[in-house]
Amino acid sequence: MHGGALAGWLLMALCAVSGVYCLLRTRTGTPQERRTARSEALMGFGMAAMALPAAVLTPPEWAWAVYAVVFGAAALRALRSARRGSHHLHHLVGSLAMVYMAVAMAPGGGAGGHGGHGAAAGAGGVPLLTGVLLGYFAFYVLRSAGHLIPAGTAVASFAGGSAEGTVRGGPGGVMGGAAGGPTELTTACRLTMGIAMFAMLLTL
Repeated sequence: MHGGALAGWLLMALCAVSGVYCLLRTRTGTPQERRTARSEALMGFGMAAMALPAAVLTPPEWAWAVYAVVFGAAALRALRSARRGSHHLHHLVGSLAMVYMAVAMAPGGGAGGHGGHGAAAGAGGVPLLTGVLLGYFAFYVLRSAGHLIPAGTAVASFAGGSAEGTVRGGPGGVMGGAAGGPTELTTACRLTMGIAMFAMLLTL
């Protein structure tokens, strides 16, 4: 990342912890909730791998193709499940964003390097598409944060969420979770990955 190795380590740690938490969630809940948790664990670990500083490991050229194939398959799966809830649409956008970053960061892909493996040599990706994804994840982060802020505060009203809605599985909206609604910890995990995705897109 442009912020240096420290920022890369921080992103990697946050995404890895989120992935581990999502992996633990696969042990409980309904089949749909476990499938959602597996998808989120894959996203968390994939983002952690992308954020690993270059001083530790420089990925081989074929790694970008692996990223693109894995998250392309995840996007297809999310597309098939999109009719079940809005959160599957978020998985679709997230998976496509991972494919986009993998293509942009691959040798010859325009970024000239890995966003999480040091500063890229010049801008990569398509500015308009990058801007659209940044706008989406910025909105997603604000909505997620709104579900963690106590109801009645000015910030919660601005973000369109409330703690009460989170605990009780309130409005789906952009956050639309599995049946019964996400817990606060699950929402915090999704918020963390949304912030990390936004930060990684900024490096393109």
